[in-house]
Amino acid sequence: MIGYIWLFLIVVSIIVSIFTGNISKVTNAMLDNASFAVKLSISLIGVMAFWLGLVKIAEKSGLVRLISKIFLPVSRCLFPEIPKDNPAIGHIAMNFSANALGVTNAATPIGIKAMQELQKINDKKDTASNSMCMFLGMNTSGFQLIPASAIAVLVAAGNTNPTEIIFPTLVATCISFGSAIVVTKIFEKFGRKNG
Repeated sequence: MIGYIWLFLIVVSIIVSIFTGNISKVTNAMLDNASFAVKLSISLIGVMAFWLGLVKIAEKSGLVRLISKIFLPVSRCLFPEIPKDNPAIGHIAMNFSANALGVTNAATPIGIKAMQELQKINDKKDTASNSMCMFLGMNTSGFQLIPASAIAVLVAAGNTNPTEIIFPTLVATCISFGSAIVVTKIFEKFGRKNG
């Protein structure tokens, strides 16, 4: 469906540009932006490769276990359904760390691993558990201390002061992260009463 929407938008923009005499501007904009997209993708590959490699090293060195032990008191509050030594806690902690450092693309594979581990301990396989909902809410809100991906995009776009987004991003993500936790806990209690 989304493909059809994009096709519709492209066709309409080309037709409008032909009738308004701006076809050369549309063609130049398409070529310039295609070139920029390739440059941007290449500049982000380095950040992604670095963080994915770091995550692999953290898993093999036992750092994930250490982080999960540090994260354990918080995880008891947010994820009471998860057993103490379950690997999901380590993956959730690593996912949170990657998101906090602003490398959300690198957090995705870790988040998938966390969801797989949470599904293993889920009693109702066709329904998301409270822990899965909490993790999804936290992950979607995307708490960030340092928006590294956004800074990399701004640098690639030629911004002269890309770090000026750090404070506004921190404020916005604190609000969204806190809201996600509160709303999930409210729905969790509401679900228990009706369940």
